[in-house]
Formats: sequence, C-alpha cells, structure tokens
Amino acid sequence: MNSILRRRGGIGWLLALVAWLLALAGVPALAADTAAGAATAQVERQQAQPLNNAPVWREVRSGEVHFTTVRGPETGVLIQSEGQTWRQWRNGPITFYGGILLLVVPTAIALFYAVKGAVKLHGAPTGRRMQRFSLFERVVHWGTAVSFVVLGITGVCILFGKHIIEPILGNAALGGLLWAGKNVHNYLGPVFGVFTVLMILTFLRDNVWHAIDSVWIRKAGGIASGEHVPSGRFNFGEKTWFWIGVTLLGLIVAGSGLVMDFPNFGQTRADMQLANIIHGVGAIVLIALSLGHIYMGTIGVEGAYQSMRTGYVDETWAKEHHEHWYNEVKVERSGHP
Repeated sequence: MNSILRRRGGIGWLLALVAWLLALAGVPALAADTAAGAATAQVERQQAQPLNNAPVWREVRSGEVHFTTVRGPETGVLIQSEGQTWRQWRNGPITFYGGILLLVVPTAIALFYAVKGAVKLHGAPTGRRMQRFSLFERVVHWGTAVSFVVLGITGVCILFGKHIIEPILGNAALGGLLWAGKNVHNYLGPVFGVFTVLMILTFLRDNVWHAIDSVWIRKAGGIASGEHVPSGRFNFGEKTWFWIGVTLLGLIVAGSGLVMDFPNFGQTRADMQLANIIHGVGAIVLIALSLGHIYMGTIGVEGAYQSMRTGYVDETWAKEHHEHWYNEVKVERSGHP
C-alpha cells in the first residue's frame, strides 16, 4: 500500500514539473503573440488612418523614464509634455500683456512730459558745485545701466522679434539678429548680476526709510502741484525704485537668468521652464519701471543727468531737490552742527 502511495506521489510531482515547464515554454510564445498582435494592430491603424501613431506617441509623452546611455536629469524622458504649457504661457499672456505694458508706459510718460514738461530750477544757479556721486558710485551705476539696456533690447527682440522684426526684415534677418542677440544676452547676463549686487551694496545705506519720506509720500513729491518737498540724499520715489526695481526685480531677473545660463547644475526641464517664465515677467516689469527712472534721470528733471555724468550738482539744484541732504553736506563742510 505504501509503495503505491509513494508511486502516486512521485507521479504527481512529475506531472507538476511537466506543467511548470510547459507554462515556461508558453510565456515567450504568449509575449510573442502579444507583440505580434500589437504590430498587426499598428499596421492596420496605419492603413485605416495614415500617420496616426497615437499609441507610440502616447508612450513617448507619458513622462516615464526609459533606457538611455546618456546619464543626467531626465535623460531617459524623450518628451516632457509640460513644455507645451510653458510655450502657451510664453507666447500667450506673457507676450500679449507684456507687449501692452511696454506700449502703455512710454505713452503715459510722453503724455506726462507733453503736459507738465521738465521740472526746472526755481532759483538761479550759484556756480558753486557739490559732489553728489563719487567716481566709484558712477562706475557702478553706469555699469548696471548699460548692461541692463543691452539686455533689455536683446530680450525684447527675443520675445517680440517674430511679431515686430520678422514682418519688416524677413525670417532670415530675424534669425541672424536673434542668434547674435541670444549670445550677447547669455554672456552679458552674469555681468549684470554682478553690477546689480554692487549697486545694492553701494547705495543701501542712503535708501533706508526716514521720517521725512512720509512727507514726500503725502505730497506725492510735489510732482503734480510743483510744491517743494524736502528729502534726504534720495527721495521716496528714488528709494522705491531702488528696493522694487534694483533690489527685488534686479535679483529675480539676474537669478532666474543664471538658472538658464548654467543648466549643468541638475536643473530639470520643468526648472528651466519655470525660470524662463519668472525671468520674462520680471524683466518686462523691470523694463517698464526703468522707463520712469530713465525719464526722471534725463529729460524729466533738469540737472539730474549731469549729476550722474559728472558727479556734481549746483547748490541750487541740491537745495531744491534734496534739501535735507544739502543741509547735511553744508554742516559737514563747516564743521558746525
């Protein structure tokens, strides 16, 4: 009896082993059948709907990581679908509303100048000069200003070139200009970042809040009324430009530009796209604000440009525009409080 059971148990194990081997043999066949079925379905799809390769592109655009011999962030992802979202934002709201802003601001400045004209001195110049900016301060200012203007022009061409330049000069000319502009923009960007930091450190002390700034705010600097409003070395309007324009937006634009300029520090495509959006929005707002600063520093206020070009202003100019600073300098010169 025991021998019969042992014989039956051995037969059972043998049958189980045979079944397992048959199953293993069937797996490749099943996989082959599945692959062949998919290939057949794709051929039939191409016959019924030519160029419809939806399954393949669905897999490519899935964002899943596949095999690649190149090592790095996202190197196994062939297509990142979020790039389409970035493109829609860049070519849509940013270009549209940014273009409107860059048209409205200079138009408003031109109308203001046509109505009010330049801010003139009320008193006669004395001929006695006061140093307003040192040589180092002027080098830092003009280094920041020149690099910013070049970056602004090339950046606007990159963003709006196909809407403005291409209809006039054609596609070939636009391509050449954008190739040159992009290289200038990429190499000059870090230089602007260095000058921005120097600008902040150089003028930080004179742009802190003082009680006299509340008077300037209350009277809006006397721009509309023409009233004389005393201020320190920099008035509240200039301080606003320093903190919002130079410091906040300047650092944002410079920082986001560096993220795109040096993509070899582990940034993903999503990081680069986000940096590009932040860079574009920040740069457009900064350019718009800078137009007001440039206006006030050139034709908007008599004598303002000469102060940054030569470093000196007439005593009458200093007293009428920055009376508290004028009094402080006079006290330092005399040595008496």
